[in-house]
Amino acid sequence: MRKPDKPFYFNTSEHLLRIGRQKATTLSELWQALQTCPDDSIFQHTFRTLQEHHFIRQGFSNDFAYWCLSACNEPVLAEQLASVDVREFTAIEGLRRRMVGIVDEFLQQHPRSGSKAGHEPFYFCAADIVVLPTPFASDSVPAFLAGLKQVSVHSIHHHFIEARLRLHLMSNDFSQWLEEEAGLPQTAESIERIDIYTNTLEGVRQQIAAIVEQALN
Repeated sequence: MRKPDKPFYFNTSEHLLRIGRQKATTLSELWQALQTCPDDSIFQHTFRTLQEHHFIRQGFSNDFAYWCLSACNEPVLAEQLASVDVREFTAIEGLRRRMVGIVDEFLQQHPRSGSKAGHEPFYFCAADIVVLPTPFASDSVPAFLAGLKQVSVHSIHHHFIEARLRLHLMSNDFSQWLEEEAGLPQTAESIERIDIYTNTLEGVRQQIAAIVEQALN
């Protein structure tokens, strides 16, 4: 461990949700819309879902999977879409291709399901994101730990989940700072391995704190 050259600034973000022009009433329409909808919509219905449902430990991890089950009664497709791990992607286009491919393969195997209308339409939404500073800035690992325990879960989501798209790295803001500034590569790697799908964001915070505390002892 070393004295960081740069402090860690805890930020958070606010989102203004807006409904887009596209919607899907069938799985075929969902497949078509997934190919042309804005990147912001893919982001909203996957990465953002993790924050909106941060208090849920079980259930589907993205809105596409939820709609396929609740509106279309297609549990197999829903499970396939839900199995996509957003941590595998550093750009939306790769995530889009994965989603399109899953729906395409399912429709080829079950062509009749494509034209069956869902109980309700799927509306493609997006959000305007505003990044906001918090009062917490850390110039040491103990100060980082103190700030981590005080910021909101929205800040945890901003730095731990949304960051990989901003950085275009298979990492997060916390791990990057701890490795590059504090000289703690093993701590950074342990944090990166935290499962965001079996934990709430509060659970993620607690696990990060426990890992950092271990490094300090």
